[in-house]
Amino acid sequence: MAMDRHTRVVGWLKVTLPLMALAILATLFLLADRIDPEAALPYAEVDVEDLAREPRMTAPTYAGTTSDGGALTLSADEARPSAEGAPARAQTLRLQLDTPDGAATNLTAAEAVLDNVAREIVLSGGVVITTSTGYRVETAEMTAKLDRSGLQSQTPVTATGPAGDLSAGGMTLGQDNRTPGGYLLVFNGGVRLVYLPGG
Repeated sequence: MAMDRHTRVVGWLKVTLPLMALAILATLFLLADRIDPEAALPYAEVDVEDLAREPRMTAPTYAGTTSDGGALTLSADEARPSAEGAPARAQTLRLQLDTPDGAATNLTAAEAVLDNVAREIVLSGGVVITTSTGYRVETAEMTAKLDRSGLQSQTPVTATGPAGDLSAGGMTLGQDNRTPGGYLLVFNGGVRLVYLPGG
């Protein structure tokens, strides 16, 4: 008698459990969010022909050491390698130069052109320089050496610093020949300083 009851329960479960599983699955499908086929896969808007014509790198970074022991780091939003005689170019460039004397100089620029022959990079498009000694300099164009610690601008510069506000025809940052291991920031070409006492 107990065996008959056990057999009936097992037979009933064999039918009921699969039906319950189907009911649960059906409920899940009915309650699930509808998929919009149009918005299922986002595609990047990339011009493949333009990429093939002008290859580029996104967010490249370069780090190296100059001959005098400075640490140079370059990063950009986008860079295009040199091709067919055209120089390598970068957009939204950031440059950091840490000299052996412990000073740090940071530059940002909208554009940059790399000159491999001269071992330098020319930054343009609103160059902003900040130094750990408290100077902030703005100029239209700046040249940074890649093989040694050196910056030069031959375009007018405006600056704010510990002594006050100044303007000049250009500026250089490089090794101080009179002080081994020292570096000088020099403004030249008609320097005009507005001295701020206590600045």
